[in-house]
This record gives sequence, structure tokens and C-alpha cells, in this order.
Amino acid sequence: MADITRSALLLGDDTNSKYHPLQAVEQEIIGVFQEHLHIRSTVDRTALEPAQLDSYDLCISYTDSWRVPVSPEQTAGLLAYVSGGGGLLVIHNGISLQARYELTQLAGAKFTGHPPYGPLAFTPAEGAEGHEIMQGIAAFEMDEEPYRFDFDPFTEKTVLLEYTHEGAKWPAAWAQEYGLGRVVYLMPGHHVHSFRHDVYRKLIVQSGLWAARRSSVEAAR
Repeated sequence: MADITRSALLLGDDTNSKYHPLQAVEQEIIGVFQEHLHIRSTVDRTALEPAQLDSYDLCISYTDSWRVPVSPEQTAGLLAYVSGGGGLLVIHNGISLQARYELTQLAGAKFTGHPPYGPLAFTPAEGAEGHEIMQGIAAFEMDEEPYRFDFDPFTEKTVLLEYTHEGAKWPAAWAQEYGLGRVVYLMPGHHVHSFRHDVYRKLIVQSGLWAARRSSVEAAR
């Protein structure tokens, strides 16, 4: 059973989603955390407003609205939540929060586009093996969209995972501190099949629990 003393907010889009509706992957994400966190999912962005996030240990972004930014009040709420000690896990298209420039910095990078969907090989980044999130994470393969990013130059981040494409390695996951809080970005998540890969499921839960400042290694066993 989920630890009812720990909870997370999962935010996405459905009717306004052009590519990645929340309803397509919602139950898989809930299932990943079922032994660790109680998840409330919503498409209502007012959940980000000041004081709305305070009861959650983690916020998970799977938003898919690239041209419609969250409001200034919602931006302020998320920034205050994370900088005050909250955890943020951004999955795949959840980086569409970048529609607000302040949230581009919070996420650590800006999405710039991607080559066609196809098979990708993912490997732990050099020097990331000792990070708590990466404990027990081996190289794996899956079909995915090879997202490209411009890193925000003002945030210090640890690249955790890379993928190989067109003869080069590209960042696929990273973690960073933001004020008193923690942020993790994970690139895979294009469709429901991504969330059914055993290694990736382990990476998701360990990322979320690290961001929420819960022992990911102990809790994921």
C-alpha cells in the first residue's frame, strides 16, 4: 500500500494536449509510485498556486502545453514550493513548463526539438554512478523521442543519464538543487510503453523519492 503520509501532485493536460495527454500515462505513473506515494492527478493548473502545493512532498510535471504558459500566480507558487524545500520531477514533455522563462531555469534546460522517434540506447553518464538516483540503474534500450536541450547556464546540475544518437551522446536526465528544493528531469516518456520498462520505472521512482528527500534506495527495494 502507498505511504499515505507521503503524497505527490501529478499535473498534465488532456483536452489542450497536442501530443501527450495525461490520461494516456496517468495510471502507469500512479502505479510506479504505488508503494511509496499517494498521487493526486489533475489537469487544473490552479493546483500550482501559492499554498496549494504545501501539502505535497513532490510535484510531477507531465504538462503538454507549449504555447500556453501557466499564470504568474501559478509560476510564483511552483517557484516558492521548490525553493522552499519541495521536490519537482519533470518527465518528458513536462518540460513544456518552459513556456514561462522562470520555469525554464527551474527545470534546468530548454527543449529545442527532436529528430524522429526511434530506438535509443541509454547509459549512465560519466561520474553519475555514485548518485543516489542511479543506484542499481544499468544501461537500457527503448524506443523514444530523442529530445534536445539548451542547458540553463545559471543552474548547477548533475547529468545522470545519456542517450546515443547520430554518433554522439546527449543528456537524457539530470538532477539539481534549487534553493532548498530538488529538481529532476527525465527525458523518456513519449507514450505508455516507456513507463512499462522495468529499468526506467526504477529510475522514475528513485528520481521522485530523491526529489522528495526520501531515501530512494531503501524505499525502492
